[in-house]
Order: sequence, then C-alpha cells, then structure tokens
Amino acid sequence: MSESSALPLFSPSVDPGPSFADVLRRLAPHQLPGAGVSGPSTLEIPHGTTVVAIRFAGGVIMAGDRRATAGYTIASRRIQKVFPADDFSGVSIAGAAGPAIEMVKLFQVQLEHYEKVQGDVLSLEGKANQLGQLVRANLPAAMQGFAVVPLFAGFDTARDRGRVFSYDVTGGRYEELDFQAQGSGSVHARNWIKASWSEGLDTDATILLAINSLFAAADEDVATGGPDLVRRIFPTVAVIDTNGYRALSDEDVETRSIALLQGPERGGQES
Repeated sequence: MSESSALPLFSPSVDPGPSFADVLRRLAPHQLPGAGVSGPSTLEIPHGTTVVAIRFAGGVIMAGDRRATAGYTIASRRIQKVFPADDFSGVSIAGAAGPAIEMVKLFQVQLEHYEKVQGDVLSLEGKANQLGQLVRANLPAAMQGFAVVPLFAGFDTARDRGRVFSYDVTGGRYEELDFQAQGSGSVHARNWIKASWSEGLDTDATILLAINSLFAAADEDVATGGPDLVRRIFPTVAVIDTNGYRALSDEDVETRSIALLQGPERGGQES
C-alpha cells in the first residue's frame, strides 16, 4: 500500500474541516488531552510553576522559570515552559508538566493544520479560542489532578499590538489588558509587575521586568526556581513583536540576569 493511499478519507457529511482536534476525535481519540484518565492520581506528578506574559509598546514578552516540582521534590531544574505557537504567537505552561507539553504540541499542529487546510492563518483571537478548546478537553484529567493552565500571547498584525490571554481549567479564555502570570508563584510575580509596569516600556525594560518578577516569585515561592549561578540556570525568555517570535539565547538571559542580581534593584551595589 502506498503512503498516499493510507491517508484517512472523509465523506462530505463527516469532514472534520480545518480542526486537527476533530480529526483526532474520529481517528485517535486516545491522543486528545484528558483521554484515558479514569480516577484520582496517586502519583507525584511533575508540575511546572511560574510563567508571565507582559505587553509592551512593540509586542509581548513571555518568560518562565525552569523548575518543575513533584510534591516536595524538585523533578527538573531545566524544564522549558515557554514555546512558540506559530510565527507570531507563543504559549507558556503551568500545571501538570507532561499533559501541558503534549497540549502545546497538539496546539502547534492544530494551527499548522488549519493553515494548510484553509490556506490562511487564524486571527490571534481565533488561536486563543483554539487553545481554550484544548484546555476544556483536558477538564476530566484536570479533575483528577492533571490540570493545565497556560498563558497565550502574540502580536496581532491586524491591530498592530501585542495581546495576552489567560485561561482557567474549564477552558475559559480571558484577555488581559497588560500582563498576567500563572503558576504557584504567580501572585508574587504579578504584584512585582503591577508595581513597575507602564505603557511606554520598551523591549529591554520589559525583559528586565519579566526576569525581575520571576526572581521575586522565587524569593517567596519554594516551587519557583530562582537564578542558579553554579549550574548556570536562568529563566526562559521570548520576545514576540512585528518580527515574530524569537527566544533569547541562554547567554543573553544569563548576562541580563547576572547584571540584575548585581544591581541596586536586588540590593546590590552600583559599580
């Protein structure tokens, strides 16, 4: 059998259209978020902790710490929590790490599938709605302890501005005016951002604010990973603007983080 003949075929009455999630519901429902969860979990599940998204004059900054915890144990010191969704948007994860990463992969495929089938890209709000549907599909698993609560942000080319969206475990989608944080240290990160955010922040100032807010969260929340100078572990940071999504290099974030730790904002001395 040739590769092309093995592809699934649908009659017009059952065509799933541009929704990759609908394709999975018909062909592989076990691959959907929340599938196969039948009872409360007794496992120590790795959870991602604190992520932030901050709007600035030219777009959005997304950032996340690197720690995942399982109960009172550090499950990972280098987990990635910030991912590109497509060329002009990103998604960051908090909650059960395994299901969250799988949800991100499915979301990335969904956006690519829609573009190939429709010949056009979804609006930023349409992408946010698609992610909300995936979070809603994970609700049965969330009720058993596998909750996933992402942040979604991107540069809206139609409105020429950055936008930030948050979610609850039921898939409710909420647009935030300026910034949002999720995860165990989110309250502390959000309070730090609230005290310093202003409409006119540029890219560098917003990156500094994002890193600083994660450091502040790590000071108060044991599940949030602070800067680790010995292991050279620092936050993950991405910029989304008119040029699209780009992740800052580890070396760039390290340099900014060390300068921040040595500066007067963190109690250091000015050079």
